[in-house]
Amino acid sequence: MATIIVVTSGKGGVGKTTTSAAFATGLALKGHKTVVIDFDIGLRNLDLVMGCERRVVYDFVNVINKEATIHQTLIKDKRVENLHILPASQTRDKDALTMEGVEAVLSELRKEFDYIVCDSPAGIEKGAQMSLYFADEALIVTNPEVSSVRDSDRILGILHSKSKRAEENKEPIKEHLLLTRYDPDRVNRGEMLSVADVEDILAIPLLGVIPESKAVLKASNQGVPVIHDLESDAGQAYNDAVCRFKGEDLPHRFLEVQRKSLLKRMFGG
Repeated sequence: MATIIVVTSGKGGVGKTTTSAAFATGLALKGHKTVVIDFDIGLRNLDLVMGCERRVVYDFVNVINKEATIHQTLIKDKRVENLHILPASQTRDKDALTMEGVEAVLSELRKEFDYIVCDSPAGIEKGAQMSLYFADEALIVTNPEVSSVRDSDRILGILHSKSKRAEENKEPIKEHLLLTRYDPDRVNRGEMLSVADVEDILAIPLLGVIPESKAVLKASNQGVPVIHDLESDAGQAYNDAVCRFKGEDLPHRFLEVQRKSLLKRMFGG
């Protein structure tokens, strides 16, 4: 039976889709059969980040409306054997999702996959709430700025009160904090919250800190999840987060300003 993981935050632009793509890829690279679902009906960015936009024929809404089967709709990842993508529709609105339809799709996917990663839209409207309703675990993605952290705190309240687990008085959704676009130099200048500040406010376990990195934009533009780029800080940080999720005890990296070597200071880079 699959574990359903929702990647969520209250604010847009914090890196949910980048995280969903990287995290799902990381789980699949570890041998777990994984599917990642785009819940952002009407926008649909996950397929771009995963590099499969030209192969979208049917979408999530087609499956819900019984216009296509799951197997017709799932897109097999080009690079990773165990990874599939369920794209969103670009032509419908979020009201096309129904609780019964989403539950039916997830129930079918649970039979086949080890992990189902749900890429939530921003905010707290219907599409976002539906993406987290059935979750077993949640990655709370936030930037180290007050408005982003405040909105993430609001999402935690929804996870605690409006999930299926909360309604049925079951064990709560397991929450993990993923801090993205972290820049220790700006933290030292007082322009950004520190890791400790964010942990104090949200009070959930820290899974990973993803540094600000040009590699993220480059990877997105190329349609390759950044976790494939293990030469980059961001790729390494996402890989560390997946390892921690799977139970490995790894120290957090990229929390301090990186000192350049003498050669780099002399010749640049």
